[in-house]
Amino acid sequence: MSMLKKVVACLPLAVLGGCAHSGAPLGGSPSVANGYAVVTDAGGNRVGTASLTQGATGTVRVRMHVQGLTPGAHGVHFHAVGSCVAPAFASAGGHFNPESKHHGLDNPAGPHAGDLPNMTVDALGNADYDATTNRVSLTPGTHSLFDADGSALVIHAAPDDNMTDPAGNAGTRIGCGQIQSGMAPA
Repeated sequence: MSMLKKVVACLPLAVLGGCAHSGAPLGGSPSVANGYAVVTDAGGNRVGTASLTQGATGTVRVRMHVQGLTPGAHGVHFHAVGSCVAPAFASAGGHFNPESKHHGLDNPAGPHAGDLPNMTVDALGNADYDATTNRVSLTPGTHSLFDADGSALVIHAAPDDNMTDPAGNAGTRIGCGQIQSGMAPA
């Protein structure tokens, strides 16, 4: 069915509150894989949810909403193990780094596949984070976040300097979510 036919067929249902479609935004590229992470703090409290979408080009988009964090910049990384044992989240291992590169988006010998841009939390402790990367995958292969031991999304206490091994001086791990396959729960 063409996109125009889908939109026309969907209009009556949209008025009633919804319409099923392929998972892609109308007029956008369909996703080939989805993932999510429920992020908790060191006390086990839910502080946010992240959704991951891999498009047909292979790029993974990370969207995350968090609340209750310290205002300012925070490092965000994919970590190598899908485990988030509080309070230190050391069980998540180091950064996801299948190519054994150095840390940092600005490092000429890097970056780790798991390096992501910093997240800025507002004065009320909230952030809406949106980043893309082509260094990881949600589909099978050497860069898959769904490898044998999984992976985690980690938020650090301080900003990542995007240069220094092993973690950009981003400090303590203050939030962690095991990356799961599928769509984020409502």
